[in-house]
Amino acid sequence: MLALTGCTPSYVSPQVRTGKAASDLIPAPTANQVGEEYVIGPRDTLNISVFNEPEISGQGVPVDAVGNVALPLIGPVHVSGMTTTQVSAQLQQLYDRFYVKPQITVLVTSSVSQRVTVQGDVMEPGVYDFRGTYTLLDAIALAKGESQNAKLREVIIIRQIGGKRMAAAFDLTRIRSGIDPDPAVLGRDVIIVGHSNTKQAWNDLLKAAPLLNVFAQF
Repeated sequence: MLALTGCTPSYVSPQVRTGKAASDLIPAPTANQVGEEYVIGPRDTLNISVFNEPEISGQGVPVDAVGNVALPLIGPVHVSGMTTTQVSAQLQQLYDRFYVKPQITVLVTSSVSQRVTVQGDVMEPGVYDFRGTYTLLDAIALAKGESQNAKLREVIIIRQIGGKRMAAAFDLTRIRSGIDPDPAVLGRDVIIVGHSNTKQAWNDLLKAAPLLNVFAQF
């Protein structure tokens, strides 16, 4: 069976960057990124609390597709691309016209912009929320790790960069060994773990071995 399968074919097209070109396109997180606060994006949901002013506070305030929230008295406010600390400071300035030194707290209650899709040969494919700085290994862990037939040398990250759909292939074996950097994962990335025909053939053979032993006795 193994002789018939031969080497597992590569499904990485010439347009997918590999090696150093892949790391240049999708690099590891920088020291600044590791300490950064969460950045609000379209379709997120916020809790906005104004101390002692329940009539202008809001629970589950949606961020619309263009990154705005609609608030009492001040109308639409652009919050996409900002941290909760920055939004709080901006709202305090805007509400200062109506209230004396308003104390405003902003929390993110649900995050659509910070989701990653993990597909292919992982234990639990799906769409996962994440907060803060994540890497490729973190994303694989969210999907409960790779399956037994995963091709670890062909793990692809697909990302929208400059309005174009770009892709880069990484080798999890080299990343786990510390040889290659672990690339940063951003919201809306798609990760695809490749499939190894050779591994599947070997695992199928192991599963069939007890049955073959039974027939060998006749």
